[in-house]
Amino acid sequence: MEVTFWGVRGTIPCPSPRHVGFGGNTSCVEVTAGGHTIVLDAGTGVRTLGDALIKRAVRKGAVLFTHTHWDHIHGFPFFAPAYDKRCHFRILAGHLSDTAGGIRGVLGAQMAGPTFPIPLETMTARLECEDFRGGDHFQLARGLHVRTAQLNHPNGATGYRIEFGGKAVCYVTDTEHIPNRPDQNVLGLIEGADLVIYDSTYTDDELPAHVGWGHSTWQEGIRLSRAASVRRLAIFHHEPNHDDAFMRRVAKEARAEWKGAFVAREGKTIHVGKD
Repeated sequence: MEVTFWGVRGTIPCPSPRHVGFGGNTSCVEVTAGGHTIVLDAGTGVRTLGDALIKRAVRKGAVLFTHTHWDHIHGFPFFAPAYDKRCHFRILAGHLSDTAGGIRGVLGAQMAGPTFPIPLETMTARLECEDFRGGDHFQLARGLHVRTAQLNHPNGATGYRIEFGGKAVCYVTDTEHIPNRPDQNVLGLIEGADLVIYDSTYTDDELPAHVGWGHSTWQEGIRLSRAASVRRLAIFHHEPNHDDAFMRRVAKEARAEWKGAFVAREGKTIHVGKD
C-alpha cells in the first residue's frame, strides 16, 4: 500500500508563506492498494488529488468520510473526476445513518444555493452514496477490507482501518481523548497497524483550553501507538496557528519521544511496510 498526504491541516486552509513547509490544505489522504484508490476525506487537498487522478487516468475509487464538518468536505465541489461521466466512485460515511438524506444529502446541501452556484446533480460521474454505522466492517474490493470505529467528536466521526496484503493503515481523525484514559475504540482499531494517521491538533499543554472541541494531541498519539504495537505514527490535522517553525519543533520532540513518529507533510508519500 501507498499513502499520499494531499491535505494535512485542520479547521481552515492556511495559504500563507509560514505554512508551505508542511502544507496548508485541509484533510485529504489517498491510499492505493492493489490498483484500488481510496480517498480519505475531501478537504481542500482533494482538488489537487482530483487533478492527479485525471492525469493518471484513474476513473474508479472510494471516498471515505470521517465526518462532514467543513474542513473535511469543502473541497468536494472541486473534485474534478466527479464531473467526468466515465468515473465511478463509492462515497461512504458512518456518522449520518440517522440523518435525513445521509451523506448524499449533506454533500448536496453544501452545493445548494445561495452558498454554491453548481448543484450536486451537475456531477456526471457515477456516485454511489452509502451510509453505515461506526463499528461496521466491509469489503471495498477482493482482499481490500475496511474496519471502522466511532470516534469522540461533536456530531460524530468515524475512524478507519484499511487492510490489504497483510498490511494495515488506520485513519483516526477527528477525535478527543480523555487524559489518562486510553480510548478503547481507538486502541482496538489500530492494534498492530503498520501506519496510524492520528488527530494531533494540539499538544498536551494546549489541550486543557480546548476540552470539548473534539481533538487530540501528538503525545496521546504516541501513547496509543506504543500501547497498540503500531509501527509508525503520522502526526496529522495540524492546527492553523501551528506554522512551519512550530511543526518543526513538534517533529523534533516527537522523534525524540518515539522513533516511529513523524509529522505528516502535504505531498509526502509513504510506502507502507518499506519506509
